[in-house]
Amino acid sequence: MSMERLSQQIDAYVTWKRELVREITRYRSWLERARLNTPDIEQRLERTLRLLRVDHITLAFVGEYSRGKTELINSLFFAGFGRRMLPSQAGRTTMCPTELFFDPRSERPYIRLLPIETRVADASVAQFKRIPRHWVNIPLDTSDPANMAEAFAQVAKTKPLPVEQAIQLGFHPDMLEATDKPGIVLVPAWRHALVNFDHPLLRQGLRILDTPGLNALGSEPELTLSMLPSAQSILFLLAADTGVTASDMAIWRDHVRQLGEDGHTTLYAVLNKIDVLWDDLAGEAFVQNAIRHIQDTTARQLGIAREDVLPLSAKQALLAKVRGDRELLARSQMEALEELLCERIVAQKERLLEDAVVGQVLALVNNSQHSLRVRLDKVKEQQAQLNDQQQDSGQLLFELTARTKDEHNLHHKRLLSLKTNQRLLRHQGEQLREAVRAERLEQHLKKVHDKLRGSWTTVGIHQAILQFFRTVEGDLVALGHEAETANRMVAAIYRRHNEENPLNALDAPQFRVQRYVRELAQLQEKADRFRLHLKTLLTEQRLLTRRFFATVAQEVIGLHQRLREEAEQWAADALMPLMQYSLEHKQMLETHMLRLKALAQETQQARQRSLLLGRYTEELEQQLAEATDILRQLRRPAPLQRQAKVVTLPTSQRA
Repeated sequence: MSMERLSQQIDAYVTWKRELVREITRYRSWLERARLNTPDIEQRLERTLRLLRVDHITLAFVGEYSRGKTELINSLFFAGFGRRMLPSQAGRTTMCPTELFFDPRSERPYIRLLPIETRVADASVAQFKRIPRHWVNIPLDTSDPANMAEAFAQVAKTKPLPVEQAIQLGFHPDMLEATDKPGIVLVPAWRHALVNFDHPLLRQGLRILDTPGLNALGSEPELTLSMLPSAQSILFLLAADTGVTASDMAIWRDHVRQLGEDGHTTLYAVLNKIDVLWDDLAGEAFVQNAIRHIQDTTARQLGIAREDVLPLSAKQALLAKVRGDRELLARSQMEALEELLCERIVAQKERLLEDAVVGQVLALVNNSQHSLRVRLDKVKEQQAQLNDQQQDSGQLLFELTARTKDEHNLHHKRLLSLKTNQRLLRHQGEQLREAVRAERLEQHLKKVHDKLRGSWTTVGIHQAILQFFRTVEGDLVALGHEAETANRMVAAIYRRHNEENPLNALDAPQFRVQRYVRELAQLQEKADRFRLHLKTLLTEQRLLTRRFFATVAQEVIGLHQRLREEAEQWAADALMPLMQYSLEHKQMLETHMLRLKALAQETQQARQRSLLLGRYTEELEQQLAEATDILRQLRRPAPLQRQAKVVTLPTSQRA
C-alpha cells in the first residue's frame, strides 16, 4: 500500500470543506434574498468561512536523534522521487526543526533557513516568520531530485563555534559534538527551516513538522510550548532494538505526554527499525513474537494503548517503494501506520472541525427554518379562512391584516428590548475586556522583564516568572467574576424568551473562563518543567531562561489576545439567536402584511384573493425547501463517518 489512500482521505476532507463553504455561502445568499441578513450574522458567517479557508492538518514527528524520524518522512512522502530527499543517515541529521508545507502564494518552491545566531534575540520563531529578511532563501527545483536532495542537505549543516558562544546561543556543551580544536564545538547552522514545495498531500493542506532530538527540544522552548501543541497528531519515534531508553522517556515525559490530555492532539508511538530483529534462522514466528513483546513493553512504559504502538521499518519500506517490492513492503509493516494516518488522524480533524464550524452554522439555519415554518403555517391557516369565507373576504382581510400588524408590533417591541439588552451586554463586554486589557498585560511583562534583568541568581529569575504567572492568573480570576455577572444577565434574557416562546426555547450561551485558566496552568507547568530540567551551568541557565521566558511571554500574549477576542465576540453574539428570531419574524410579518394589503386592493373576488395568497404560500414553501436542503447538506456526515467504518488497525488484529 502507498500513500494514495491517505491522499484520497485528505482529498475527501478538502472536498467536504468546500461543500461546507458552498452551503454557508448559499445560506448567506438566501438570507440576502429573504431580507433576513444582519451585520452580526454576516460577521459570524464570515468568521466561519475564514476558519474553513485557513484550516490544515499538522503531523509532527518527535523523538531522540537516530530514531529514524526523517527516514520515516522520506518513506511516507518522498518515495516517489526514487531516493532520499531529506538527509537521513547514522547520527544527527535533522539539526533544526523543519516544517514542510505548500504555500499557494509562492510562485516557486523554496527552503528558508533561520540562522542560529537569531537565538541571542528575545524573539520567537513565530515573530521571525513575519520578518523575511532574517531568513536565507534557497530555491528548489522539483524537476531535479539531485538538486532537491542537495538543497535539503542544508538542514543538516553545522558550524564550529567557541564553547562560550555556543552557551550564549542556549546550548549545553555536553550535548554538542566536539571538534579537533580545543574549546570549539559544532552547533546547528540553522535555528528553523521552512520548506515549501508542491506535493499532492501538502497541496491538500497537510503540514509536516520534523524535530531534532532532546537537546533541541530543550534549548528551543517554542517547540514544546507552541509548535507541538498546534499539531493534530504526534508520531513519537523509538528504535525497536533499544526500546524506550532514558533519553526517550525524558522527551516523552517532559515534552509529549501532556499534549494528549487536551483532546486536540493524538499521540502514537512508532517502533522503528524492526528489521534489526529479522532473523531468517530463527524463523518468522520468533521474529513476530519478539516484535509483539517489545510492542507490549513500550505501550506499558509510555502508558498508552497497545494498538497505538506501531512497529515498522521505515528504511525497508522506503527501499520497497523505490524498488516496487510488494513483499518487502508488507514485511516492513508500514501499512499499519498508513492505515492509522488514513483513518484516525483525518477522523480526529473532522470531529474538531464539526465542533468548531458546523454546529454554529446549523444553529443559525435551524432558526431561519423555524421562523419560515411558523410563517408558512400562519399563511396556510389564513388561506383556509379565506376559502371558507364565501362572501365579504375584504372584511376578513382587514381583520387578518390587523392581527398581523399586532403580531408585527409585538416582535418590533421585542426587538427594541433586545437591542437595549444588547447595549447593556456590550457594556458588560467592555468590563470583561477591561479585566484582561492588553495594557494590563504589558505592565505585568514590563515588571517581570525588569526583575529578570536585575536578577543575578537563578532563584531570583524563577521567583520573577512565578510571580508573573500568579499575577496573570489573578486577572483571569477577576475576569471570571465579571463573566458570572454577564452570564446571569444573559440567562435571565433567555429565560424570558423561553417563557414567551415555549416552542422555540433556546439555551443561553455562557462565557467560560475556566479553560483559559487551565491553559495558563498548563503553560506554567511547562515553564516549571523546563526550568527544573535546565543544566547547572549558571551562565547558560540565565541566558536560556530569559529566552525561554520570551517564548512563554509570547504564548501568554497569544492566550490573552484570544481571551479578549472571545470576550468581545461573546458579548456581541450572546443575544444573536434571540435577535435573529425576532428580526426574522418581524421581517416576514412585514412582507406578509404588505401581501394582505395588496390582496385587499387588487381584487374584490374571494377566489382570486385565495389564489394570490396561494402563490405567496408557494414562495414561502420554496424558501423553506431551500433552507431545509441547506440544513440537510450541512448535516451530512464528514467523509469518514459517511463510510461508517470501524477503525481496526492491522496490529491489533495480530495481537
